[in-house]
Amino acid sequence: MRLVNGGRRRLLWRRGKGLGPLEGKICAYLSLKDDVKVAVRTGSVNAGHTVVYNNKEYKLRIVPCGFVNPRATLCIAAGANVRIDVLMKELELTNTKGRLKIDPQASIIEDEHVKREREDQFLISKIGSTGQGVGAAVVDRVRRVARLARDVKELSEYLDDVSMIVWRALQQGQNVLLEGTQGYYLSLYHGTYPYVTSRDTTASAVCSEVGIGPKIVDEVVVVFKTYVTRVGGGPLPGELPEEEAEKLGLVEVATVTGRRRRAAPFNFELAKRAVIANSATQVALTRIDVLFPSASRVRKYDELPREAKEFVGKVEDELKVPVTILSTGPDVFDTIDLRD
Repeated sequence: MRLVNGGRRRLLWRRGKGLGPLEGKICAYLSLKDDVKVAVRTGSVNAGHTVVYNNKEYKLRIVPCGFVNPRATLCIAAGANVRIDVLMKELELTNTKGRLKIDPQASIIEDEHVKREREDQFLISKIGSTGQGVGAAVVDRVRRVARLARDVKELSEYLDDVSMIVWRALQQGQNVLLEGTQGYYLSLYHGTYPYVTSRDTTASAVCSEVGIGPKIVDEVVVVFKTYVTRVGGGPLPGELPEEEAEKLGLVEVATVTGRRRRAAPFNFELAKRAVIANSATQVALTRIDVLFPSASRVRKYDELPREAKEFVGKVEDELKVPVTILSTGPDVFDTIDLRD
């Protein structure tokens, strides 16, 4: 399947099943493969994304993973929440100061937000909050007392209207990538409440944060791991004991908190619901190499082990959506692209 519509390709990237993080390497791959001209980050710093490119590992929490394409303008949407210290460190890490645009309406996470959240024992002990101040910042935005990017002198050189940057790029026939964060089941409205994040995480919410309507999006790609992970409290159907998860190689450590993720086998019912809620047109499967070690770093579909191909076929049969991207390793190009 080609991501083409009327000569223009517009990509909305959404994390799917939702009990683990967005795979940043997929966004990085698409930004290079499809020569994305604008990459927009939504959400906030409580979701970590890892990109391995040119033998270097980047752990990102706010800069778009599309930064690997040097031709891409990098944007932070109006609906995003920015922690200035995190942003500045990542701009240095990625050497992208000259390419970043921040919407003046993006809100700022202050030190007091972090303090308030970390002192909230319900959030920290029961819910398993990352304690990054995101929820407290959202509360202040709802109360209309939040400081916005336009109020911060340090950010003045980066300010621009992100929704218009996206619109102009589309009018010029350029590719645009919207990077969603966190999974469907962490949605404040549709997830496993109260064990959720402080915002909606659906594809339509991503559009809202950027400031565009859903009808101009051509492709909604949900990203599923070949197994399910979750950090903190909340239900996890089929959760594996730590020893079994370790034996199967499913143990992970969260990028932001450093906590071990709980793990469970791939859940087709959860995945179906995520596909429906996000109007998914494509599915990307990551960690193929974890579930099927002999698939490690394979870059051609024909070279995948039979079991991996059968798993991909079952996902397509059950979800009724084509699987178009397979990740077989940490590097950006440890990828099988089936879109053609």
